[in-house]
This record gives sequence, C-alpha cells and structure tokens, in this order.
Amino acid sequence: MTTGGRDLGLGKDLVGLESLSGAQIEAILDTAEPFKEISERKIKKVPVLRGQTIVNLFLEPSTRTRISFEFAEKRLSADTVNISATGSSVQKGETLVDTARNLEAMRIHMVVVRHGSSGAAKFLADRIPSNVINAGDGQHEHPTQALLDLLTIRDRFGAIAGRRVCIVGDIRHSRVARSNIWGLVKCGAEVAVCGPRTLIPAGIEELGVRRLDAIEEAIEWCDVLYVLRLQLERMEGGYVPSLREYNRVFGVSSERLARAPDEMVVLHPGPMNRGVEIDSDVADGPRSVILPQVTNGVAVRMAVLYLLAGGRPELAESAKVGGA
Repeated sequence: MTTGGRDLGLGKDLVGLESLSGAQIEAILDTAEPFKEISERKIKKVPVLRGQTIVNLFLEPSTRTRISFEFAEKRLSADTVNISATGSSVQKGETLVDTARNLEAMRIHMVVVRHGSSGAAKFLADRIPSNVINAGDGQHEHPTQALLDLLTIRDRFGAIAGRRVCIVGDIRHSRVARSNIWGLVKCGAEVAVCGPRTLIPAGIEELGVRRLDAIEEAIEWCDVLYVLRLQLERMEGGYVPSLREYNRVFGVSSERLARAPDEMVVLHPGPMNRGVEIDSDVADGPRSVILPQVTNGVAVRMAVLYLLAGGRPELAESAKVGGA
C-alpha cells in the first residue's frame, strides 16, 4: 500500500499503534478525511467493500465501538455478521482459536475483535489468514479509538504536532490511554497524565509522557484535556476512597475549566460517568468535542477497513464516489 510514494506498510492487521510510525498514523488519518463526507449524504453508502464478509467478534460488552464498526462496514457495502459472547459457543467453553477457525471455514475476509484479555487480537491475527482489527483487548490497546481521537484533535487545531495533551483519570486500566500515548507521542504532541497515584502505572514516564499531580495544573497546561472514566469493573482493590472523593479531587467541572486556555477542548472516549470524572455542563458545553469524536469514529473505521482490504490512500477520494 502506498500513499504519495510513501509505503504505509500496515501489513495484514491493525492490532495496535505501538508498532506504527507517525507517518503511518497520519496517513490513516489522511485516508479518513474523504470518508467523512459519506456520512453527510442522503444515501450513506459506497460499494468499496462489496462482496467482503466482515465478522464483528465482540467477546466483551461494547456499544459505541461495535455500532461504529457496523456503520462503517455497511457504508462500505460489506456483508457483516455480529457475534457476542452471550449466546455463542464461547459461552460453552469454545476457545478463541476454535471460534476463529470455524469462521475461517465460512470464507470470511476480516474479523473485528474485542476481547477481555490483553494480546488476544495479536494472538488471533497470528493464527488466521483473515485481516484482524483490534477493537480493544484487555488493558493493552484500542487503536481505532486513538485514531479517531487524533483525527478530532487534528480537525480542531490543524495539526497534532506541538499540542499539549493531558490524559486524566484511570490510566492504569485504560487501553485507550495506552493507544493514545503511542499515537500522540509519535505524531509530535507533548503528553502528560494526571490522576490518583494509585491509577498511574509505575514507570509511565518511560513512554515519553510527564506526570501532573493536580487537575488544576493539568487544565492550565494543556490544549486538550482527555478525560477517562473510572473502570470500576476492572478494579479489584480500593484504588480510590469513593466516587464522590474522586469527583472532588479530579472531577472536571466548569469552575475548574475557567482557568483553562481559551482554545482548550475536552475529549472523552465514552461511556461517561457524569458527576464522577466529568460534570454534565462540561460534557455538553462549548469546550466539548465528544460528539465530533463519535462522528470521526465512523470515518476512521471506514479508512482502516478500506486500507486493510487493499485500498490505496491516494485513491480514497475516488473511492467515496464508488470506485476504489
């Protein structure tokens, strides 16, 4: 795959951003740009992936990511099959590889997989010839979420390089934080993390980020405040005294944002715990670009599907009108 003479070299799968270069990430974002317009049309469909069969293998709960991939696949005219843990043979003890090999026997082209175990997407990608896209694996990575976040930041500021981004909240349990750190640093942003010390992994600075202890300091420093939810379902110990205490110390409120730079924006990957990590007047306020994130999610996932299917980035503009 080439774009303007540059070899993207994405390979067969997209399992994370750690292995990609800044140029590769920017090329994916460039490819997503033409696909934005499709979602604004009266007829939101192009035949780019007609004849391709894509399996959405979501073995962990999801709403936004699953629906976003389904929209992306259908707007590219792919045939889709949705499988969840509930009601599938996985619930009866079937292994991930057995599930995948049975799908392969049905002559599929791609698998979008979400799994509760870190490394599951790579494990699957190494064992089947179909393209594999990681839709979130344990506490490892969530690459398409980070790509849509990067696109949202680029839309707002014109470039990612040089921007100051602070990720605040439950860094320890967040695959979104890891993918965003890889992507932001590779694209030239300054990155910081902020949150309770119990929720900041030891050695986080080795990823090229700085640590800020107070939310007020983070708000004054950054151009982009990326707010993460507390992943209570992954917490086995007392990482925070209480939700009320977390909100008091680290909650993002309009009062705290009064000290922010004028152009600063707020992102959140969803789902939101309103009144815990973010107040409603912030989530729905003028600094929020949370809904543009959702819109960009469909375009980014269309771009990833298109590229892994063999689409050429420089032809994405013509692909949106029906010819790849």
